[in-house]
Amino acid sequence: MKSKVLGSIALAVSIVSASAMPSRAEDLKFQLTNGTNSVLTRFYSSPAGIDNWEEDVFGENVLNPGETANITIADGRTVCKYDMRFEFDEDSDLETTEDTQDLCALGSYTIHE
Repeated sequence: MKSKVLGSIALAVSIVSASAMPSRAEDLKFQLTNGTNSVLTRFYSSPAGIDNWEEDVFGENVLNPGETANITIADGRTVCKYDMRFEFDEDSDLETTEDTQDLCALGSYTIHE
């Protein structure tokens, strides 16, 4: 696994989805914090209800324990509810975790053990 530090950098994600909300589209921005004791190696997201995950947001970077990254989902949609998938370093005892949240309402998300 790569051990590059992600730190607090902005990440852009292109997500293919459909949205029935009639308001103006804006980028969705939130902070993602790794509140575990393991290295978060991959982070995937997609609008809730979509059966496919988009590309890994981190690319070759990782999010080390205690680090926070600014995430931008620039998909041109007005959707706020996203499915998220978190994968950890292969030496970790943590399982892959999935969650669904309204990221507009939260503004930040911390993954815990």
